[in-house]
Amino acid sequence: MIPMSRENTTLDSLFGGQLKILQPIRGYRFAVDAVLLAGFCTPAPTDVVVDLGTGCGVIPLILACRQKGKRIFGIEIQENLATLAKKNVEINEMESKVEIIHGDFKQIDRYFSPECADLVVSNPPYRKLNTGRINPGKELALARHEILATLDDVLGASRYLLKTRGRLGLIYPAFRLGYLFSRAIEKGFQPKKLKIVYSSPGQTARLVYVEAVKGGGEELHVDPPFFIYQDNGEYSPEMNRLYSGEKSGPGS
Repeated sequence: MIPMSRENTTLDSLFGGQLKILQPIRGYRFAVDAVLLAGFCTPAPTDVVVDLGTGCGVIPLILACRQKGKRIFGIEIQENLATLAKKNVEINEMESKVEIIHGDFKQIDRYFSPECADLVVSNPPYRKLNTGRINPGKELALARHEILATLDDVLGASRYLLKTRGRLGLIYPAFRLGYLFSRAIEKGFQPKKLKIVYSSPGQTARLVYVEAVKGGGEELHVDPPFFIYQDNGEYSPEMNRLYSGEKSGPGS
């Protein structure tokens, strides 16, 4: 483990400086996926929320900054990132609302009681172990490939955590949407909301946001398409709203 210090981290900000995020100079740094997931999910004021694979803690911190949820937990298996996430909670003075746990969510029963959460969110590893080039950096490899956790592991931990009718929010590659739906249904989740994310108009879908309900009925709402960029290469108004902490409009 490489200890985190000023020399190997950067201090970045979101929401016009309201939120400060320490993250590694090299290794896993949060990307647009995390901002999308935090912006698309909609915790109620009384909800208990758990973020599986929280990284540097950016999703719990965004939700807390937006006054979403009552209590928010992030669990992270990589010690460096868990330590950094705890520092981020401290520097943003959010200890009363956000708690970071260093642990393996495949052993979720060691950290949480069953059916304790209203909402689980995750940006899980999306590539099968034997597909694509594995990044030589350990943090990035673990974030992108199913090395330490698979989609089934995320679904299993979520099923344990969630109350009946509790919600699971995931960002996942569009090309694996069929697999996501089939595994979610097999594990007792019914997809209820689908938002398709495009890099820009005219391109094929890049990501999907899927919200599934534990023990839910068959009814799927498909939101209008979401574009990250405009044709001129600048962020779309909807993406700018997410980065500023505002709601992204109807269907958000």
